[in-house]
Formats: sequence, C-alpha cells, structure tokens
Amino acid sequence: MTHVAVLHGGISAEREVSLASGEQCVAALREAGFKVTPIDVGPDLAVTIGALRAAKPDVVFNALHGRFGEDGCIQGVLDWMGLPYTHSGLRASALAMDKVAAKAVFRAAGLPVPSHRLTDPEELAAEDPLPRPYVVKPVNEGSSVGVHILRTGDNRRAEIAAGWRFGRTVLAEEFIPGRELTVGVLGDRALAVTDIIADAGSFYDYSSKYAEGGSRHVVPAAIHPVVREQAMEVALAAHRALGCRGATRADFRYDDTAGEPGRLVLLEVNTQPGLTPTSLLPEQAAHVGIGFPALCAWMVEQACHGP
Repeated sequence: MTHVAVLHGGISAEREVSLASGEQCVAALREAGFKVTPIDVGPDLAVTIGALRAAKPDVVFNALHGRFGEDGCIQGVLDWMGLPYTHSGLRASALAMDKVAAKAVFRAAGLPVPSHRLTDPEELAAEDPLPRPYVVKPVNEGSSVGVHILRTGDNRRAEIAAGWRFGRTVLAEEFIPGRELTVGVLGDRALAVTDIIADAGSFYDYSSKYAEGGSRHVVPAAIHPVVREQAMEVALAAHRALGCRGATRADFRYDDTAGEPGRLVLLEVNTQPGLTPTSLLPEQAAHVGIGFPALCAWMVEQACHGP
C-alpha cells in the first residue's frame, strides 16, 4: 500500500484554506486506498522535516497554498530529501508564484496578458501608476490576498499604500472588464472552462472564493465556442511554458462588454489549485467524469521530484 504524507496548513496568509484542502484530500486519499499521514506544517521547518523522516512516506501530497508552499520553498526541501511530491517542481512553482516573472514567460510564449507597471507604496500614495480603472496586487501572493481595484472616484489609494504589507513592490495592472474565467489542466489535458460569478459584487475576492455562497460557478461556461477553445489552448500553453506538471489552474479575464467573441486575457497560473469544497478544479474534474478520490489518486500517481 502506497503511503502518502499530506502537507497542509503552512504559514502563509492562506493557512486556513490549506487546512481545508488538506482535510478533504486526506479523506479522499484514504477512500482511494492509500495509507495517509497528515502533517500540519508550522513555522519550524525542522519540525516538518522531522515529521517527514518519522513518517517515511512513499509520496508527499502537497496541499499547501501561498508563500513557502507553492513558491518553490517546500519543493526545494522535498527535492533535498529525495521525496517525490505532487504538483509542480521548484522552478515552475517559483516562476508561477512571481506574477511579474510569469508574465514575462507568458509574453515570450505569445500568450495574451494585461499591461502592467511595477511601483512601490510611496509612489502609489503619491499618484496613480496607471489610468483608472486599474488593479493593485502583491507580486507573490495567491487567493486574491491584497488585491484592490481602483476605479474613478475611489479615494482609497493612500489608505491602500499606507497599509501595504507585501514587501516593497506593488504590481499595478490594467483592469479588464467583463467576466472571470478559469481552466483546469491535468498533465497534457485542459478540462473545461468555468465562468465565475461573485455574488457579493463584481470582484472575485478572497471571501468570494472560499465563503459558502460567495460565488457561483458555471461549468461549462456559456461563452462563444471560439473563446472556449482559446481559453483551453492558452491554459495548456501557459502550463507548458512555465514547465508545470500535475494539476494547474489558469485564471482569465474575458471582456465581452462589446459583444462576443471578446478579448481574453491570461492573469496567472495556480500551481496549487484549491481542493476545498468550493474549489474550481474538483468541479471541473467531476464535470469530465473524474471523482475527487480519483483526482487525488491521479495526483499521487504523477508525483516526482526535481525541476
């Protein structure tokens, strides 16, 4: 029987999300017939290493989200220990988590990305870095942590700058009106396109993503077939351009405000897609006939270590 250690929790802003993902994955893996040891990852890395050495797993299921979990840090530790693990390796994880580096890779691959500019909190407080409306976001956070949309008449710019807690760099990005789309990828297969409708408003923020009833997911998305095919092709191309493996999820904005087919723009690739009860990848997998235990088992089967 294959022994799987599930890493969850972590020390990022997404700890609670990771705990929820891990809990669901532990149950699914046990249902799929694996021996499972959950490991709650905390601030002391030596404790995590000790827990892994004591467990002696065949495979590590990485259910961590955010910094230190999906940015290459834990991947490097697992590479050092010679333990195969799920999802992408160190290089692809680090690239995908750094939104600026990822945009450079996507642009080089000819994929559609929004225009952007790097600034800092002081410059942001002083003036708009881009014409409004625009988005400000951290370079290396996930789950919409620290993301704000500044529209005409919004006077929060100085307040956002004063409360910035994500390092010295602020990523300002053009705001793309329209719809939020996402595409899950398993290996060399794009699954489906989901249309995400945030019930609390037009912004798919942290609460919309994880609160029960915070958003509605329409899969397959009711969009122009040309755009559907484009979204699936771009998601797979982005996965390959970053050098990802296992499961990823590509997030898009789709501007159909002037009619269809409209403008599709790639925002980012998530190398550790959420695996909670409200998460998108399990919904898409189920849509194409892959149940959650089978999805988790597939991830274990794809596990390896190295770049």
